[in-house]
Amino acid sequence: MDLEFGSVEELYQRLKPALRSKLTELKEVGYGYLKIEDVWNYLKENKWRDSHNLALSDMVSDILNSDNELIDAYFKDKLNAKNRRVYFDI
Repeated sequence: MDLEFGSVEELYQRLKPALRSKLTELKEVGYGYLKIEDVWNYLKENKWRDSHNLALSDMVSDILNSDNELIDAYFKDKLNAKNRRVYFDI
């Protein structure tokens, strides 16, 4: 059974239970400041960026098995970039 999604938002909603599970794990190991969107964006921009026709099961596996430290580093890089833009825009 092939599932197709009409939008990225539909896919996001379908993957939300796995994303919530990963977020729970992240909070349990000390990354309580991360949000579900951070996990989603990390995977979209790093793991799935050049991928096509991924199976939903593969995406769930990617979510659950993604490296916590890499998600954290991604978040901190984005935060630092945002802070640099704010600093230089003043």
